[in-house]
Amino acid sequence: MRNTFVDSVCQLAETNKDIFLITGDLGFGVLNKFWDAFPDRFINAGISEQNMTALAAGMALEGKQVYTYSIANFPTLRCLEQIRNDVAYHDANVKIVSIGAGFAYGSAGMSHHATEDLAIMRALPNITVFSPADPLEVAKIVEAANEINGPCYIRLGKGGEPNLHEEIKDFKVGKAINIIDGDNVCIFATGAITGEAKLAAERLNNQGCSTALYSFPTIKPIDKDIIYDCAKKYDVIVTVEEHNVVGGFGSAVSEVLAGIKGNHAYQIKIGINDIYSSIVGNQSYLREYYRIDAKAIEEAIYKAGDII
Repeated sequence: MRNTFVDSVCQLAETNKDIFLITGDLGFGVLNKFWDAFPDRFINAGISEQNMTALAAGMALEGKQVYTYSIANFPTLRCLEQIRNDVAYHDANVKIVSIGAGFAYGSAGMSHHATEDLAIMRALPNITVFSPADPLEVAKIVEAANEINGPCYIRLGKGGEPNLHEEIKDFKVGKAINIIDGDNVCIFATGAITGEAKLAAERLNNQGCSTALYSFPTIKPIDKDIIYDCAKKYDVIVTVEEHNVVGGFGSAVSEVLAGIKGNHAYQIKIGINDIYSSIVGNQSYLREYYRIDAKAIEEAIYKAGDII
């Protein structure tokens, strides 16, 4: 995902001389392409994310379009006050880019686990929140964010994520994307964990449980229309996120479901159950340990009962 992000921003920067990229003293192996092409528009702010964000806000208020770039929690939680007071309050044209969502930096420990960022960022007014599932969604999101004259948060995987779509037609901010059709149960997923949700849906379909899958590349604004339609069509909606179940994607879906009158689907939330990881390991190991992998998704759906 991160390589696709850099490629996409470089393409935009070729025609938009106001695009700047600021990093918090990392990512050089990935960001070299931008640095080499646009050295006067690349800034290393050092290990000082608060200053990086304040600098980006000031530049944006002078007409620039600024991308801040760091890993996991560093471009969000470490500088939350600057995002709130300098960027979001002033509706500044800053794009906050986080690399390594969820457990992508699992071996680095809890300080590098980005598991609360969606909840926090979507609570801030004026910010559009993106969480792409694959590189194709990243390219579409960068293009769409470029057209938004205001703050955006783009939550990316660490790298190596496969494409889940053959192509994406008519991408729109705030719209979910159907990946698999089904009749019995519906899975909503966001971010790189959508790959696990897709594997679970494929297994369920092969076993006779007709399962639909939607990717939600935009968390804020969220696709209320799809949620309404699926809530009336299915008995069960399963939300999947590599994030705390409190306040994140599943909570955003719950807020919409709570406003639907009459009978509608009930929801199963799959995510990190309001805990910090006290162990370390690679992303696959932690997904399995905390039961957000394909096997756990499949088992949770079977436990819902009377689906097949």
